[in-house]
Amino acid sequence: MPTTEEEAAPGAGRLIADRYRLDQRIGGGAMGIVWAGTDELLRRPVAVKEVLLPRGMPEGEAAELRERALREARAIALVTHPNVVTLYDVARHEGEPFVVMELVPSQSLAAVLSEHGALGTQQLALVADGVAAALDAAHRAGIVHRDVKPGNVLIGDDGRIKLSDFGISRNVSEHTITSTGIMLGTPAFIAPEIASGEAVTEAADLWGLGATLFAASEGAAPYGTNDDPLATITSVVRGPVPAPQRLGPIAEIISLLMVKDPSRRISPQEVRRQVQNLLPPSGSRPFEMLLDPDAPTVQVRKPASATAPGTAEADADADEEPAQLAADPGPLPFALSEPPPRPRRRFRWAAAGLVLAAIVLFAGSAVGGFAGTRALAGRPVLPEFAEAAPPAPDVERLARYVDEAKRGGGDPGGAFEVVAPEGWEVFRGSRSKPGRSMVVYLVSPDGREEVAVERFQNYYAEGFTAQDYIESLPERSAGKHGVFALRGDQSIGGVESESGETDRQLTYTSELGGLMGPAVTEVPRRTSSQLMPRGGDLWVLRATSPEDQGERAQELFTTALEGFRITV
Repeated sequence: MPTTEEEAAPGAGRLIADRYRLDQRIGGGAMGIVWAGTDELLRRPVAVKEVLLPRGMPEGEAAELRERALREARAIALVTHPNVVTLYDVARHEGEPFVVMELVPSQSLAAVLSEHGALGTQQLALVADGVAAALDAAHRAGIVHRDVKPGNVLIGDDGRIKLSDFGISRNVSEHTITSTGIMLGTPAFIAPEIASGEAVTEAADLWGLGATLFAASEGAAPYGTNDDPLATITSVVRGPVPAPQRLGPIAEIISLLMVKDPSRRISPQEVRRQVQNLLPPSGSRPFEMLLDPDAPTVQVRKPASATAPGTAEADADADEEPAQLAADPGPLPFALSEPPPRPRRRFRWAAAGLVLAAIVLFAGSAVGGFAGTRALAGRPVLPEFAEAAPPAPDVERLARYVDEAKRGGGDPGGAFEVVAPEGWEVFRGSRSKPGRSMVVYLVSPDGREEVAVERFQNYYAEGFTAQDYIESLPERSAGKHGVFALRGDQSIGGVESESGETDRQLTYTSELGGLMGPAVTEVPRRTSSQLMPRGGDLWVLRATSPEDQGERAQELFTTALEGFRITV
């Protein structure tokens, strides 16, 4: 059952655009809330996505997030298919967009895997068939999803599979939007070509389908056992492709989808063909015992007059601009009454001859006068030209990122600002050592550099110290089989916390290892960081880059620290 806090979520009961009533919060994240609501005009249940803007976000970035919500709706509107969520409306309320979609009791595949572990063969076949069908429809409409993962695969209480969250999808006919903080996908499921900054194509979704089936078959994601996105992206790009341990036809499909060369991945149609003999009988409900009937996304309020429900939609942002104008604008809206008279050929050639003669005479006199003047002055006839100055080196542009490192709606703090290179991608996650923390990662487009802001709420009240954090660093940054070396640890004073501790700066190197030992998945990395006790919380700001780039990590850290500010 939803908690009292969820039932009484701020904003519940609002009437949006004089039509859609927000009844119950059923999901959401840092940038949006998904509500179960009611269309008061048609008396049917709906899912309504509301955009959330971090406090203090510049108006330009806020306007962009609003526009991205509209672009998500445009992407969904282009795809009509039983395995894709259906768009009903985009409503404007007090200047903010609300995306209205169909609603059905459902849970994400991620929630099912977290609760029950790996799926059976028939269940895997249903997921493969449903997601492949959704991708086939999206690709035919020119839409690339770009974030196919278990969290975006919805399992309805009737067993239907729906692909949701086209928040970062791309219409291949549209421009790519470039700005700060656009998330390109989830690290553990992102295609290698996207992680390395290459062009986004439909094949990226096929990798995501393979990685999703891997997680559903094995009970764990193919990458990302370490929740540091920089390490995960490095493993995706440079590490080997993991092989499924569970053999069978689904494992073969996974191996044909998770191929680093995008051109060699099998098509959605081929995936569907290969699972047809594995599907359960029509009318069966193989997921019925796996869905939690008390989950807020399953036990949603249904008005008595409601018609058959649709699907529940999750959160996100979209990423594109309006389509370009057609290359051929079409016929003129008028016709010439009669063709213009053709000039007489003899007159045209005579005029051209006179003009050419005048040009030759003028040029000859000009060149002769110029040469004579330079000769009388004792200077060379041909002028000497200075070598062109080399082009100025590109200057790295910086941007101010505004975000929140908070656990949820009940956490009043966590807002901050930090400066980092422009165009880096934003990821959010949590870590559990030494205490539970929330992390906002800013990762370079090539996945090699990172600036991270981490907040441990009530850290000192839970009995932890800065030394506990330092002792956890080897496993946090290098894993159980990696190499770690603390190069520097300096107390620099600063604001004292309730525990009496002050700021400390750390420098360390790490090399993430795999099961076969260290240095099998990535190059050594250098990190510069600062531990900042503030009140009862511990904040950590750090910057990481490859060790062979010299002082780059320190430069990133210095820039970030100078622009860092806790706003709430």
